[in-house]
Amino acid sequence: MRKINLIVVHCSATREDRTFTEHDLEVCHRRRNFDGIGYHFYIRKNGDIKTTRPLEKIGAHVRYHNSGSIGICYEGGLDSRGRPKNTMTVWQKHSLYVLIQTLLKDYPGCKVCGHRDLSPDLNGNGEIEPEEWIKECPCFDVREFMNNYKIEN
Repeated sequence: MRKINLIVVHCSATREDRTFTEHDLEVCHRRRNFDGIGYHFYIRKNGDIKTTRPLEKIGAHVRYHNSGSIGICYEGGLDSRGRPKNTMTVWQKHSLYVLIQTLLKDYPGCKVCGHRDLSPDLNGNGEIEPEEWIKECPCFDVREFMNNYKIEN
């Protein structure tokens, strides 16, 4: 098994008023000459977690970080006009939190971040700021989400 030290959250960059299935995602990635879906997991709007790539297989989801990472993508990420927006449903939030907690049990010590957090630190201050993001994906602060999410009883 490969060494995992990073869990990266993405959005599919699709509009909140449209459906984008795992089949649609596969077609999109194959058109980009990927060997199937680049993410290891895909979370649908209803919260269903789809395993889309074996964990043993290196992902194709974030340049320079694929070999030691697991990629998770949620369906959505754009408003109905195509602008970046956190469109996660209650079910997606729950599934994302539980999935990451489960992965952290299997891969303790992993760093958890959003795709945007792996952008280059252009000013060299040790922090990736919004003006340095290559893209806004996943349209929310993953660390803040993980620190503040509460499972409702």
